[in-house]
Amino acid sequence: MDLSVMFFGADDASAAGRVQNNADDASTTKNADDASAAGHTAKYDEILAITKAADRLGFTAVWTPERHFQQVGQVFPNPALLGAALAVATERIHVRAGSLVLPLHHPLRVAEDWAVVDNLSRGRIGVSMATGWHSKDFVLAPDAFADRRERAWRDVELLRRLWAGEAVEFTDGTGERVAVTSQPRPHSPVLPLWTTTSGSPQTWEAAGRMRTNILGATIGQTREELAEKIRRYRDAYEQAPEQPGTPPRGTVTLMAHTYVGVDDEQARRSAGGPLKAYLKSYVAQTAANKGGADGRAGALSGAQLDTLADFAFQRYLSWGSLLGSAQTCRKSLADLADLGCDEVACFIDFGLGAQEVMAGLERLAELREEL
Repeated sequence: MDLSVMFFGADDASAAGRVQNNADDASTTKNADDASAAGHTAKYDEILAITKAADRLGFTAVWTPERHFQQVGQVFPNPALLGAALAVATERIHVRAGSLVLPLHHPLRVAEDWAVVDNLSRGRIGVSMATGWHSKDFVLAPDAFADRRERAWRDVELLRRLWAGEAVEFTDGTGERVAVTSQPRPHSPVLPLWTTTSGSPQTWEAAGRMRTNILGATIGQTREELAEKIRRYRDAYEQAPEQPGTPPRGTVTLMAHTYVGVDDEQARRSAGGPLKAYLKSYVAQTAANKGGADGRAGALSGAQLDTLADFAFQRYLSWGSLLGSAQTCRKSLADLADLGCDEVACFIDFGLGAQEVMAGLERLAELREEL
């Protein structure tokens, strides 16, 4: 099983009001004032430092998301732009978008941008496509929101054709149809593609039919439900027509909240406050989504949010996370492998201090060597 590092979008601002959980590490205490230009500059330095460490420690890939206009993920508007910086700062780790909101972008621009990163990295890239979910993101492409899923699935084939060097017709500024070829030409003959799913069985099957890899998560479902989705993906992938360059078996990548501590108690004590604060900020983001919110999230009181975060944290500890001692996380990884998981994308930036993240990565790297 491969282990990768995932940045999912927790800024210092999302940990506003966090209490210090470990008296021995003042770096775990932040406040809302960090949400400034200086705070964002420091965050990019942190991302670079963690990625370089992951490269040195032998992790498979680093994933960065696409986020817009929210408290969660202020430093992640463009995974290709950040990916270019990570590509030139590293030597062997793969640089991936996790995820790129495909309906927000012209497929030609996606092909161009990621060909740049592919050349800079000498072929160490991957892109996971998301359909998008937050209505505010689509101020960038308001006409694409209603049919975003159809647009994303349609553009997968188009993106593959452009990456392969095929001339494709588009409408130019005069209204004429012209054939264009994406430039620069990529280093890799095939673009490694993933499809991101929030849990819908239909998306798992669609990824299989398109013969893309799949980027899912452990949370929000039982172990049995996840096993069934993996089975449906495998069946759909096997039965789908071959696509040039796609492997005979797709990669199942699962995101999991990760912090390997000295022991279970220390891991839970250190991760508890930051993760609960992150979860509450994520609920606030969900409540602001006009495209999917049903009003219940926005109506929760502070006490109810605290209860919800406590419940979610305890559930993460019981299954689906890598939060605990090396021994606990070893068992969790073995369980995920038994389910058919090929890669775990370790979600590390939920509010822990940089020193704790680095220490956790060092301990996780020892487990990676065992795997």
